[in-house]
Amino acid sequence: MSVGLVVVSHSAKVAEGVVELAAQMAAEVRIRAAGGTADGGIGTDATLIAEAVEAADDGDGVLVLVDLGSAVLSAQLAIDELVDQERRSRVRISEAPLVEGAVIGAVQASTGSALDEVDEAARAAATMAKVKEQG
Repeated sequence: MSVGLVVVSHSAKVAEGVVELAAQMAAEVRIRAAGGTADGGIGTDATLIAEAVEAADDGDGVLVLVDLGSAVLSAQLAIDELVDQERRSRVRISEAPLVEGAVIGAVQASTGSALDEVDEAARAAATMAKVKEQG
């Protein structure tokens, strides 16, 4: 068992791509995409998010990563209104960057870390240097 991840994006393609990338680093972790709307449009859908949370949860919790502000609102609605009460306490929306956070979070989850540690690692991805200054 491990913490699962849900990637929420306004674009289904973005969410699926992030899941594909993160799964390359941690194939054994349950990572689910919840992108776009139910009719295939751009936006977010609380029902899709709740279904992804259920599919990603194997008992150790779920970290939800989001792309833009309104994705947070849809994710919170999903958790508060559509995810069952017992599961709700082990689902967290992260401040982590979407792509880097998903990859680092998945790797951390693959080690058997708890939800707090997975979230902390994912959030730390925001401060990782991508380009080394040359001088």
